Amino acid sequence: MLRGRRIVLGLTGSIAAYKSAYLLRLLTGAGAEVRVVMTPGAKEFITPLTLGTLSGHPVVSELTEDREAGTWTHHVELGLWGDLILVAPATAHTLSGMAEGRGDSLLLTVLLSAKCPVIVAPAMDRDMWLHPATQANITQLGERGVELVPPGTGELASGLVGVGRMAEPEDILEHLQGWFAKKAPLAGRRALVTAGPTHEPVDAVRFLGNRSSGRMGLCLAQELARRGCAVDLVCGPLSLGEDEIQHMTGHPLINKIDVETATEMHTAALQALLREPDCDLIIGAAAVADARPAAPIKGKASGSALPDHIDLVSNPDILADLASKRPEGCVAIGFSLASDDGLEAAKKKLATKKCDLIILNSIADQGSGFGHKTNRIRMVWPGNRIDSFELKSKAQVAVDILDAYQNMDR
Repeated sequence: MLRGRRIVLGLTGSIAAYKSAYLLRLLTGAGAEVRVVMTPGAKEFITPLTLGTLSGHPVVSELTEDREAGTWTHHVELGLWGDLILVAPATAHTLSGMAEGRGDSLLLTVLLSAKCPVIVAPAMDRDMWLHPATQANITQLGERGVELVPPGTGELASGLVGVGRMAEPEDILEHLQGWFAKKAPLAGRRALVTAGPTHEPVDAVRFLGNRSSGRMGLCLAQELARRGCAVDLVCGPLSLGEDEIQHMTGHPLINKIDVETATEMHTAALQALLREPDCDLIIGAAAVADARPAAPIKGKASGSALPDHIDLVSNPDILADLASKRPEGCVAIGFSLASDDGLEAAKKKLATKKCDLIILNSIADQGSGFGHKTNRIRMVWPGNRIDSFELKSKAQVAVDILDAYQNMDR
């Protein structure tokens, strides 16, 4: 459940911070990528060097990285990066700051910026834990969706025996595995996604292609992996930066297969479809060239030697072929790009491709289609059902499409 997960581990000023080194080791050993944020108090109990060495990332603790240079820590970026923020240990002081919405430490500002869920593992003395103020803060945070790993009972740093000690690292790991299992509804399933354009060679330099960047397909693969689904991602030539491609496809559940032409994509996708275990979902997000030059020129043709016309032959209909060969129970989702309304063409495609759902978008909609980070879609279903959506980021469009897929099971 933790393979490829991004976890922000927050440490606060408690003697239990020493346990966080063991916890960090368990998290990385389970396949998670962990970045550590410490409060100044946490550094009184364990060094950033220890945690940075174990995590493989620099540890951050201050809002300003270099006061003289005027550089600051991008707390918003950390809040967006993680799949989860785990505060362990969480002191009474930090729990109070979370409940009040204070931002007087880097960790608290990260929590205020976070778009991901938050789990806390409190650690404090018995009477501090039982104090009505602490219990009120825990209740308030729970109402906001913050999940609690309850503290254990035993000998405390004060010498008292009672409730308040941070849960053991093994217990926290088990809690997170169970939590991610609930949040990974597609665990055990396998999907095939095609993405990007295809390039059909005219000669060794020139090609027929289109303006697809491949972003929509990559967003779908990334969201599938986040939901626990194994993905065979067959990509044509992507027009995104290498760092962005790695960020979007680096999840361990994504098997990226690079191709160039429609024929290569057809072969690779068919091989992925037919291998074990059975495929549960096909998403044809690639903008496949409809035709290719019948006789590509060998080498690079000079401008004066280019032919007056190029004979074309049809490329294989990849989505239709995959849909016809899919195993029983496998869902097929296709895309239809229009330059006008496009609804009738999408309905026809739904039938001819034998798909369960067509995602229609139009380049006539501002900010939609090729070359944009946003998209506006309509879902075209059998029986003339149409679901329309507003313009959204392609990452959010991927969420909507996969929510629709999961609802097919209900």
